[in-house]
Amino acid sequence: MSYQVLARKWRPRSFREMVGQTHVLKALINALDSQRLHHAYLFTGTRGVGKTTIARIIAKCLNCETGISSTPCGTCSVCREIDEGRFVDLIEVDAASRTKVEDTRELLDNVQYSPSRGRFKVYLIDEVHMLSTSSFNALLKTLEEPPPHVKFLLATTDPQKLPVTVLSRCLQFSLKNMPPERVVEHLTHVLTAENVPFEDDALWLLGRAADGSMRDAMSLTDQAIAFGEGKVLAADVRAMLGTLDHGQVYGVLHALIEGDARALIEAVRHLAEQGPDWNGVLSEMLNVLHRVAIAQALPEAVDNGQGDRERVLQLAQALPAEDVQFYYQMGLIGRRDLPLAPEPRGGFEMVLLRMLAFRPAGADDAPRVTLKPLGISQATADSQQNPVAGTAMPAPVVSAPVPVAPVAQVPAVPAAVEPSPVMPAPSVTPVASEPVQPVEVPVAPAANLPAEPEPEPVAPVVDVPWETAKAVEPVAEPVQPVAPVEPEVKTAEPVVAQVASVEVPAPSEGVQPVADADGGEDEPPLGDYDYVEMDAETLDYDFGQAETVAPVVEEPLPAAKPATGLAAEWLSLFPQLGLGGMTGSIAANCTLIEANGDDWLLHLDPAHSALFNPTQQRRLNDALNQQQGRSIKLRIELCKPEQETPAQAAARRRADRQRSAEASIHADPLVQQMIQQFAAKVRDDSIEPIDTPS
Repeated sequence: MSYQVLARKWRPRSFREMVGQTHVLKALINALDSQRLHHAYLFTGTRGVGKTTIARIIAKCLNCETGISSTPCGTCSVCREIDEGRFVDLIEVDAASRTKVEDTRELLDNVQYSPSRGRFKVYLIDEVHMLSTSSFNALLKTLEEPPPHVKFLLATTDPQKLPVTVLSRCLQFSLKNMPPERVVEHLTHVLTAENVPFEDDALWLLGRAADGSMRDAMSLTDQAIAFGEGKVLAADVRAMLGTLDHGQVYGVLHALIEGDARALIEAVRHLAEQGPDWNGVLSEMLNVLHRVAIAQALPEAVDNGQGDRERVLQLAQALPAEDVQFYYQMGLIGRRDLPLAPEPRGGFEMVLLRMLAFRPAGADDAPRVTLKPLGISQATADSQQNPVAGTAMPAPVVSAPVPVAPVAQVPAVPAAVEPSPVMPAPSVTPVASEPVQPVEVPVAPAANLPAEPEPEPVAPVVDVPWETAKAVEPVAEPVQPVAPVEPEVKTAEPVVAQVASVEVPAPSEGVQPVADADGGEDEPPLGDYDYVEMDAETLDYDFGQAETVAPVVEEPLPAAKPATGLAAEWLSLFPQLGLGGMTGSIAANCTLIEANGDDWLLHLDPAHSALFNPTQQRRLNDALNQQQGRSIKLRIELCKPEQETPAQAAARRRADRQRSAEASIHADPLVQQMIQQFAAKVRDDSIEPIDTPS
């Protein structure tokens, strides 16, 4: 007997043998058991999901000698003839080869005759969307009111091409694609019954390559058995399909984590030896990054279908969440631009080097490992040493204290003397040839710091308070060379020393100082570009500006109790921290519970726990250290605050001002006159308070 392929040998012959499509099978089984039979059924779905198979099973259910039911016997002559494809009352029509209207008319001429052997004459029209418009028009009337002994079973992979007049006359069932898990489960059953040795990894490769089609999976399994000489092994299947070993993808990702350009290029060289599809390599990387992102959000949701669950979890712990999202987005853009590259391998290498060169600026944990100098420009790659990426920085000249002359250029903006948010340097001086611009105060890079920072130069550079700028502001004259102003700088030194007399502890290595502590009221904090800046006015604190930006977050609910004691102290302390972004949002939803010396405890509303991570806690702790002038041990617990938080206080004040504004509009005599004379209505949602919050 000749060999029969697996797709035909294992074609289901009853509903209980079907794999998947339970939403379709349930409706058909209930209809057959209750004798609620429609005259036309339409099955849609991609190739190889069971459309024709279900139609043949329905034909057996309708004509089985034991009676109409959802469980045909499979042994009577009718069932055997249908399985063998020679039942005279099952007319299978390939609409792709019979598209003319003459073929349809010839088919319909025999509809009026009774079936020869069975109860029903079943017309199975496959790929029905290939019929011409004239053929559809000829079929409409018969399809709507066929003789009682006729059933129409239509199957198509493209239901959008069917006229709505045909769709309205049929019961439509949409068959779903087979997920890889279901395909692997069925292949395991088939190969076990066929006594074919196999590896689980090989079945997962076949399940993903089938792309939702069970027939494609069975055909690929036949090919894999022949390729592997009677065995289905992962290495053979990978070579047959031309897919990559996941280990090489992980090698590329580990090189990215370490910032090692040599290892990255070496990994690409090993990949090139296999002659891969570089677009497919990027796709595999994106799949791994997708699973890593899932592992960071919900570790238990990561499956072990590819046998790499532990490696995914390790990557999830090693890679910051910001880098995972950045690499994924960069890979998507790289796939789009890869066809434009002069050479696919060169385009792939450029995508990886772009991932290596660009990192989120100012992030404490990105990259966690300093980039190696080989092949990568430190001026652009090492974001820890220069968090303000892309900003032109003049060469530092270390000799004198920071000049105050830039304040004279913009006297209304005290942020002009704002020092750079990078790690503190001993001292700096401007270039004497021309006036120094306010934002471009030269600062020595963090890489030039000594092993132990000296406390004397740290205080003037990092903790220059706004009172210092205001104290020396009357001394400044219009724009003039720096040299004549030097005597005035010396007179301002006692003020700086008096305000910043408390010695600030040096920040730990790898964690940059909080830029908000010395940031301006008119400029966003530098270096926090890895998260969205939160406007301080939305918290309704008086920073000397009018409220211009509407809140973009959900209005927090009022607290059960007003703030007293430590909670009230936290309300007054929060604006002094000058925090923004996610760190500011977390601090705004906290309340101070304990302050035993340097040991502080905050309670954070659990509703905002999604924003909370160790990085945000370090930033908040550094901000408290700078504001208090001492080292504070901060603990944050997820607990519903019982007293008012800064965000709730801001919401309450906004609500009070809104109610006051609405009341003033309603009480306005002119408005009342318009309401009485013209039946006007006041839209409260259009009223906005214009007074500055107190």
